[in-house]
This record gives sequence, C-alpha cells and structure tokens, in this order.
Amino acid sequence: QLQLVESGGGLVQPGGSLRLSCAASGFTLDYYSIGWFRQAPGKEREGVSCIRGADGTTYYADFVKGRFTSSRDNANNTVYLQMNSLKPEDTAVYYCAADFPDTATAQAMCLPYYFNSWGQGTQVTVSS
Repeated sequence: QLQLVESGGGLVQPGGSLRLSCAASGFTLDYYSIGWFRQAPGKEREGVSCIRGADGTTYYADFVKGRFTSSRDNANNTVYLQMNSLKPEDTAVYYCAADFPDTATAQAMCLPYYFNSWGQGTQVTVSS
C-alpha cells in the first residue's frame, strides 16, 4: 500500500523558511511523479511544484518560483520542499502526492486530479 507522510509544517514569520518532508512507504519514490500541492481555507487545492518521474524535470508555479525548491532523496525515499522568503499568502495545508510516471510534462501533471496517492497534509502558517 502506497503511503505518504508529510512533516515539517509550522508557524513562521514572513520572510522565514521551512522545509517540508514527504516520506514514502510501500513503494520506491525514484521513478514516480511527485507533486506538492496546497489548499488555503475557502480555496481550491493548487499545484505548487511537480517532479516528473520519467526524467526528474521540475515545474514550479509562478507564485513560488525562485522561493521554493523541490528535491528528491532516493536513498531515504523522501521528497522535500524547501520554502524560503515565505509570505502570509503561503499559509495553507501542504500536501504531497505521487503517481505513476507517464508522458505528461511536469507542468501539465501539476493538477490534483492527476495524482492518486496523497499524504495527510501539514499546516504552514506564515504570520507575524
């Protein structure tokens, strides 16, 4: 059974940093496509960053480009989302997701319906 567990969320001041982790069990992350999504209260879940399983290419949404970095640690079967220069509008529950690789680009796959396996989410709050 594929399982994903996020951790690393919390309360941080504007301009601060957090690193989210997404640990996988029941499967090897190496070749899977991975997505980071977030959902703020009253808003739809949106794609933050997605890593294409076939070749590792990574997509970042415009609102996080230059501030967030996704990475994959195959040895530990974990994916990370490094978040820097956090803003109050980054406040949301952050989710990681995984699915089998296919031919879609990293940008095209960065939609919630594309992924079948999800973690439980971790709350990120950016506030002074």
